[in-house]
Amino acid sequence: MKKLKNLLFVAALFFTIAKPALSQKALRCEYLENPIGLDTPMPRITWQLDDDRQGAEQTAFRVTVNKDSIALKNNLDLIWDTGKTFGDRQMITYGGEELEPFTTYFWAVETWDKDGKSLGLSKVASFETGMMKVKNWQGAWISDGQGKEVKPAPYFRKSFNASKKIKKARAYIAVGGLYELSINGQRIGNHQLDPVYTRFDRRLLYVTHDVTNALQEGENAIGVLLGNGWYNHQSTAVWFFDKAPWRNRPTFCMDLRITYEDGTVETIATGKEWKTDLSPLIFNSIYTAEHYDARLQQPGWDKPGFDDSQWKGVIYRSAPAQNITAQAMPPIRHNVEIAAKSVNKINDSTYVFDLGRNIAGVSEIRVKGEAGTEIRLKHGERLADNGRVDMSNIDVHYRPTDDSDPFQTDIFILKGEGEETFVPKFNYKGFQYVEVTSNQPLVLSKESLKGYFMHSDVSKVGMVKSSNPTLDAIWSATNNAYLSNLFGYPTDCPQREKNGWTGDAHIAIETGLYSFDGIKVYEKWMDDHRDEQQPNGVLPSIIPTSGWGYEWGNGPDWTSTICLIPWNIYLFYGDQRVLEENYEAMKKYVDHITEISPSGLTTWGLGDWVPVKSKSPVEFTSSAYYYVDANILAKVAALLGHDDEAEQYSALSKKIKNTVNDKYLNKETGIYGSGYQTELSVALHWGLVPDDMKELVAKNLAERVAADNFHLDVGLLGTKSILNALSENGYANEAYQIAAQETYPSWGWWIVNGATTLYENWDIESQNDISLNHIMFGEIGAWIYKGLGGIKPDPNNPGFRNVLLEPHFVKGLEEFEATHQGPYGEIRSSWKKTKKGMVSYMIEIPANSTASLILPISAKFKANTQFKQTKDESGSKVVYELSSGSYELEIEP
Repeated sequence: MKKLKNLLFVAALFFTIAKPALSQKALRCEYLENPIGLDTPMPRITWQLDDDRQGAEQTAFRVTVNKDSIALKNNLDLIWDTGKTFGDRQMITYGGEELEPFTTYFWAVETWDKDGKSLGLSKVASFETGMMKVKNWQGAWISDGQGKEVKPAPYFRKSFNASKKIKKARAYIAVGGLYELSINGQRIGNHQLDPVYTRFDRRLLYVTHDVTNALQEGENAIGVLLGNGWYNHQSTAVWFFDKAPWRNRPTFCMDLRITYEDGTVETIATGKEWKTDLSPLIFNSIYTAEHYDARLQQPGWDKPGFDDSQWKGVIYRSAPAQNITAQAMPPIRHNVEIAAKSVNKINDSTYVFDLGRNIAGVSEIRVKGEAGTEIRLKHGERLADNGRVDMSNIDVHYRPTDDSDPFQTDIFILKGEGEETFVPKFNYKGFQYVEVTSNQPLVLSKESLKGYFMHSDVSKVGMVKSSNPTLDAIWSATNNAYLSNLFGYPTDCPQREKNGWTGDAHIAIETGLYSFDGIKVYEKWMDDHRDEQQPNGVLPSIIPTSGWGYEWGNGPDWTSTICLIPWNIYLFYGDQRVLEENYEAMKKYVDHITEISPSGLTTWGLGDWVPVKSKSPVEFTSSAYYYVDANILAKVAALLGHDDEAEQYSALSKKIKNTVNDKYLNKETGIYGSGYQTELSVALHWGLVPDDMKELVAKNLAERVAADNFHLDVGLLGTKSILNALSENGYANEAYQIAAQETYPSWGWWIVNGATTLYENWDIESQNDISLNHIMFGEIGAWIYKGLGGIKPDPNNPGFRNVLLEPHFVKGLEEFEATHQGPYGEIRSSWKKTKKGMVSYMIEIPANSTASLILPISAKFKANTQFKQTKDESGSKVVYELSSGSYELEIEP
């Protein structure tokens, strides 16, 4: 075939052989599979079509709900029935009778396909309500009567008799602090660090456990161990969590609700009948570490028959907060077990273990030794020249008052009875290396220690692979850093801070949502935002906070999370609830900026944090985010039907844009400010550039990047914009050159120097800001999906109801594939350059979804089928409309 000067697209369309339709799949309630303990009065129900035929779509649906699964299947005694409803919606909000507490509801969905044929009733799914209202709690809030400075963690226990056959049982537990629950000596569940962190004096979360199989007829015993968490922060650091207004000795309230076979219900609740004693966990800090004295163990403390005559009575406590709601989200777990890669014996009492990768989590040691042997496990990210753990890069914000609480250092005192095991319960750390030291000689091997990678157990929904191992390693490191900083809220780093820095989180929001199903974590975090927002709209720079961050670090460039997080959730999930819940908070925030910045420019903010060398003006970047917030708010107002406010904020965004351009844009040269990478790319990426000047500004950016030898010269804010601004404005090859760069400064520079997570500083020899597990430079993870795979949500059809596909077959990359599991199913964008000079491009669009394939207008496109095509707004590209199904296109440059 003759080569063309411009791109010649010769496409062959291959239809996959369709298997029979298999009804519906991925049935979820509140984005969870068969959840228990929901408090949501109007839960969301979602599903997907299992229909891979070309052009598969849903033309109608019917959702039915019943308290009885058999009656549901037989269409009897329904408590909610949507009836056959025409449309392609795959999410609906429950609208039946008021939900009762402690009740299991069964539901199913019937859908009709593109031919109007019913696919039949789906399998039966369920959800179970929890307390629903605070008044339904029966238990009292209890504690052990000790002061907040007391170090040992408290045990609690209660014995009771279950005299009848048990049908089901649920434990509902709310805690100021953290807990582990056990029944009859069996630990309940595999969650860690429950409940997740909130502003404790404004909102508490409770957790529901199915404990049916843990109970037995006759005598039973409940055991609860309480940890401090962020509630009773005893360690001292620059953020003053030890001075939190809510700080107190841990407390809890629990209802164990037992339903017997005869239909009767009994609730075993917290009250004065409970007993308490101090545990072997002699110190615990979410920030630093744990100390455990195995000599103080009380075997059988959580079993029937234990002699608790020496234990004390509990005291009543007031609830830390009045707002107590269900924790309905993926829990934190020991997600990955990691064997030590190597061990270096320094001497008879000192060993250094290397896990081979940087993680957030804990270590577990198995050891034999004499009673009273004290073992210290010091966790760090790097080694000193002498081979021992060096923590100088991560302990910089710790302000200890004495040497009793060493940073990231667990202390384990042996009881001297055979092999003993220690793993922390109420702490996590950021580390790759563990230095084990002892006051007695020890014999350890590589198998003596292992690590557990911990994070909120969000499902994986994305995958990337390419012909460039460095690019793939960057994507993997980005995901590792993202997960290392997801503990019921997004954090900045898992070692020296564990803080919910807002700027880090909004930079990484797309990276997180492309690869992980994170909606429930982010919805919870937006609840935290509303808890923390001042009446005038101001938010702190870290959320949650005990008070620090309202005076430093906040401003539009950081706390734009209040607009950016809900907007991105809406784009990825097509769900307006997060917009509805946060709309008033968005308004208060934007209105406050307007009040203090009437000109349209604001200097409130931190600016382009940790830049390579060029620092853009704070006024420019903060005003750009002020514009972004006003623009999002105008769109949200329109979506929610607030037309007057939509017009108001649209006018505001135009004012900001014009004011920024009047001051910073040279309209003759197309240069913003000093022409730094951040200035040019922020203006392009966030839509500040006038339409008639985009081409010139993009050209200037590309020339600036070339002058920098295709290396980065940006900080945190610039990393969000630089790659996107290039690839979205005709310079995808230049964006890839930066992304694939392997010399300083670049992401690849970290990788070739051994990184398994992202760093805090481009300069790996920096003396400051050099945590080795930070997510703030994590936008590249999202760009790989967008800039190479071309997968983007369509703001006009969010939730990937329509997929925007604009792949870039960049120079230097021979093969690429990206997948994303959206609300409608899996999207695939995969391309490979062939020996004949062709590009084979494969697409998969899930049932009930469509795609817009975007190609340059200069491209010639031939296919054995006709696609509807239009020009985009710029007139420089052609948009081809694809229905659901699988496609393979052969492309010749």
